[in-house]
Amino acid sequence: MSKDWSKIYKKYKGLWVAFLDDEQTVVGSGKTLKEALNEAQKRGYKEPIMNRMPDTLAPYVGIL
Repeated sequence: MSKDWSKIYKKYKGLWVAFLDDEQTVVGSGKTLKEALNEAQKRGYKEPIMNRMPDTLAPYVGIL
């Protein structure tokens, strides 16, 4: 199932983002992976899901 990150993208484009397991709740962000992870850990989230928001959105079609 795909996630709608359009609102998250607008706020965090080009940044690393730490998510909870629902992949919607942001618990940390930063210019580097380390910054985002440290912010999440300071808030008490030891193993968040990490993802980097792209600088621009481009269509992608995958082939299985």
